[in-house]
Amino acid sequence: MNNEDRNYCLILAGGVGSRLWPTSREKMPKQFIDFGGTGRTLIQLTYDRFASFIDPNHIYVSTQESYLPLLQAQLPQLPREQVLAEPVRRGTLAPVTWATSAINRICPDARMVVSPADQEIYDYDAFREDILRALDWSGSQDGVVTMCVKPTRSETAYGYVQAGEPMPGVERIYHVKTFTEKPPADFAQMFMDSGEFYWNTGLFVFATHYMLNNIIKHVPEYRDEFPEMANLGATAVTEVVPRYYSALPNLSLEYAVLEHTSHSYMQVCRFGWADLGSWQGVGTDAIHATGHNTPHPPTDIKVDGRGNVTVHSEALFDDAADNIVRLPSGHLAVVSGLQGFVITEEDGVLMICPKDDAAAMRRLQTLAHLDSL
Repeated sequence: MNNEDRNYCLILAGGVGSRLWPTSREKMPKQFIDFGGTGRTLIQLTYDRFASFIDPNHIYVSTQESYLPLLQAQLPQLPREQVLAEPVRRGTLAPVTWATSAINRICPDARMVVSPADQEIYDYDAFREDILRALDWSGSQDGVVTMCVKPTRSETAYGYVQAGEPMPGVERIYHVKTFTEKPPADFAQMFMDSGEFYWNTGLFVFATHYMLNNIIKHVPEYRDEFPEMANLGATAVTEVVPRYYSALPNLSLEYAVLEHTSHSYMQVCRFGWADLGSWQGVGTDAIHATGHNTPHPPTDIKVDGRGNVTVHSEALFDDAADNIVRLPSGHLAVVSGLQGFVITEEDGVLMICPKDDAAAMRRLQTLAHLDSL
């Protein structure tokens, strides 16, 4: 079996995207939306990206049962047996364990990349080379590789990985010293200044047998249920939901496994990356795709000289800076005297909120739900 036959992918597409409310909602979450005017939604772009160098028969997608119609409409080429439909959300560890079990039964020597469905990737050639490099390395070395990129600002909405000792004879791969999720502003600046910390892209690469061994070792809650999950994986019928799924703890892969395994590594990647998990990510990062090596560059994102970004919208700015505007077609925003705000409307809900105030956005969502909007 050659290396390409051993490469598999899991795309995580089950989130709500609450930080992009009101555009992203329970009934239409961000992964099924075209944010940049590319003509392709985020899940379609992610699938296309991996299908260009991984066998489409080896690409799995996890999502919520309620999103199956959306997924099937947007990725009709994806066989149902390659879809993991979760009855409830249980963090990233549950779908990763489910997919890893199924894939390992099909190919015990499989190497696997796990990817979120809501990212912008700039320079597809570099992305392909970096992912394949990590897959090849993980196939010959026990460990989990976190794909990281050099930070460009002291961002508080991203996770950080601290680089430890370099791996001998291997360029750009290091031991992981620490993981830090969404640090406060002073720590983010310190991380940026130190040069030792990198953004965690949420892309993870590992050999399936190594990951399964570590889940059994480090997650006691999974030990009793794992034999049944492994047996279910043996059938390769992923539309059969594990009956115990709702009883699993809500855990992230990083917290449950990566912070505890003795072989946690990071690779410094060369591709450009942005997390579109928040309005700040859309406004400050998505615009950088223009001019990069991407098959579907955003065509409907504009930025002016003061950092005002319009997405699928028309806007006039006066004495305004660093704002993000996304309104329905035919609407015009006239913005004066604002700095650092999101102005967005979807399905009759208009939100005007500081773009870096996630707590305020959560409060607004709660109020809107109470008022049945």
